[in-house]
Amino acid sequence: MKPFFLFYYFLSVVLFIVALPLIVVLAFKQKYKESIPARFFLFKNPPFKKLNTVWFHVCSLGEARALKPIVDALDDIELSITTITQTGYNEAKKYDIQLRYLPYEMYLPFWVRPQKKLIVLEAEFWYMLFVMAKAKGAEVILLNARISDKSVDKYMKFAWFYKRLLANVSMIYVQSEVDKNRFLALGAKNIEVVGNIKLAGEIKKTTEYVKPVAEIITAGSTHPSEEESVLAAFSKYKREHTESKLIIVPRHPERFEEVYALMQTFANKEQLSLSRFSQDKSLESDLILVDMMGELNNIYAISDIVILGGAFREDVGGHNPLEPAHFGCKIITGKHFFHQKELFRYVHHVQYVEANEINAALNAAKELPPSMVEEKIDLKKVIDKIKE
Repeated sequence: MKPFFLFYYFLSVVLFIVALPLIVVLAFKQKYKESIPARFFLFKNPPFKKLNTVWFHVCSLGEARALKPIVDALDDIELSITTITQTGYNEAKKYDIQLRYLPYEMYLPFWVRPQKKLIVLEAEFWYMLFVMAKAKGAEVILLNARISDKSVDKYMKFAWFYKRLLANVSMIYVQSEVDKNRFLALGAKNIEVVGNIKLAGEIKKTTEYVKPVAEIITAGSTHPSEEESVLAAFSKYKREHTESKLIIVPRHPERFEEVYALMQTFANKEQLSLSRFSQDKSLESDLILVDMMGELNNIYAISDIVILGGAFREDVGGHNPLEPAHFGCKIITGKHFFHQKELFRYVHHVQYVEANEINAALNAAKELPPSMVEEKIDLKKVIDKIKE
């Protein structure tokens, strides 16, 4: 074995031991109760039974969902998927194919089994995963690869490391020319720009809700502090637009109770009605908390304006604008959308504002056309490469 491999493996073991108390604590949290035992202790997470499959690795919900058109096109090929998060795992279950959590790196030399190809989505760059997959005979391909504006400096500082990692990769399909140039700077080869594969995904609603006779404003995929900003803006807006309703859909289900308490305080102060969508699926209140998973597209379908979360904070990077744009919503979002920059390039008529400018954006939305997506992506070359 090469000295760097041994050093890296030793370091992964040391980090595991140091972080073990924190890992144990986090394992009791609802958000991680499945993923941490599976990833860090291999609980109910054995190696793949089927060998020589096409193995996809994704991080979370968005990437797992983006795989659908590719999985559908490969219905005659044995497939496998690994994921990192519980939301990604639950989404990948819908494909009814071999599925596991990706173990922590120190387990991978013993866990990885021979597969035909390993296709890694976006920025899931795990050294031990790439090395072991290639060593067991898999061709390693990066798909939808990206290096965001915020993280590019970090990559360049450790270019020596990423050059080693990318030496195990045979083909890289990137989202943009900017990404291509950044990978070239890291010493990567065989790079092709295909765009963001999320453009190929089918966007649809699963349930038809009757739109109330009112203006519907939806704050979708919100994070801590963003709900406060949205509620403050809506407070002013509601005084002049009395028939408007605000629906909030937090990004993470473990925050439902926290957000409901916040909305309850606001409703009492402003003398507004409040309801939980899970109780009767009513849309009649002034304020509605959608405390159910899988409802976001159904809500976008009846919304007039969408305040898209994840971009009013500096540490999240924004969320997918294609879904609200598909349903013709007028989109307002923050300026910190660095992880979704390529997708926003395809969406027109979006207002990018600071958190304290949401009220002004709501008023300006009256005079703006709905947001829209004008471009598509052709996945044929990707599918052909996978089938080789």
